[in-house]
Amino acid sequence: MKPNFPTTGSERFEIPEETQAWGESLGQALEAGDVVILDGPLGAGKTTLTQGIARGMQVKGRVTSPTFVIAREHRSLVGGPDLVHVDAYRLLDSGVDPSGALDSLDLDSDLLDAVVIAEWGGGLVEQIADRYLFVQLDRETAVAEDPSSEARIITWEWRG
Repeated sequence: MKPNFPTTGSERFEIPEETQAWGESLGQALEAGDVVILDGPLGAGKTTLTQGIARGMQVKGRVTSPTFVIAREHRSLVGGPDLVHVDAYRLLDSGVDPSGALDSLDLDSDLLDAVVIAEWGGGLVEQIADRYLFVQLDRETAVAEDPSSEARIITWEWRG
């Protein structure tokens, strides 16, 4: 990751568009070989965040949840790294040895030349990357304060 993005932090975003804007900044800072783990409950905003990251990376294609296809690949429009968006929960549940799980997808991108975004990635990424950005999305705190809230708190740190 480029040095212009903080390696740790926590931010509260009131609406999904703010989450996407933060993701865009993160996407502009990511480099080939970076691995990002998105962790949070269903509806926390993992795909919304990935949409912002994709915009910042300037990749092709509409970003949607990878749940039904396990992984989606988005090519760079500007000669930067491709984006590989993975549903790690489904990948781990597929019965494939986790150490070879991403290789088994037969992606066109070499993962060392791409940015890998793994939703539900705990348990998988620790086995495929020595260093990764762990991003926790928390919607429960805001909803407990105000049930009509769309806010989420995003906490991130580099691990490994």
